[in-house]
Amino acid sequence: MGALHSYAATVRWTGAGQTGTTTYTAYSRDHEIDLAGRPTLPGSADPAFRGDPGRYSPEELFVASLSQCHMLWFLHLTSAAGIVVREYSDEVTGTMRVESAGAGQFTDVTLHPHVVVDDGPQVTDEAVAEVHRRAHDHCFLARSVNFPVLLEPAPLRTHAA
Repeated sequence: MGALHSYAATVRWTGAGQTGTTTYTAYSRDHEIDLAGRPTLPGSADPAFRGDPGRYSPEELFVASLSQCHMLWFLHLTSAAGIVVREYSDEVTGTMRVESAGAGQFTDVTLHPHVVVDDGPQVTDEAVAEVHRRAHDHCFLARSVNFPVLLEPAPLRTHAA
């Protein structure tokens, strides 16, 4: 068995106002997420569920975390392969289906990474695509969800060294 890692956060609801949850529309969905030693992250529900659009929703953070995980593995694996990455961005998208009774689930998340690397003999579209595949296979979060995490990288761009 491999090493175990534990993670902790404190989520604190701040939206009770004067009436608490007396009705579905009476309370704010605002909350705060605290991670030891870091700034507080303001959270809320998605605006479609009466949330504050100026705060982060769990759905947005979930989709972003899948992108972060892939990016961090990609950077690690390109470094090990001798490929120098100069820029990395991702316009990640996710689709969540909500059923008539209100329950729901994500159906997919698609990563759209844009990468700029130093030009070199080992840098080919195929080599970088292989690193993306390996990063996808290693991503802890993508391996933990029950829906597809799709990968649609933008065409590779090179930076003259």
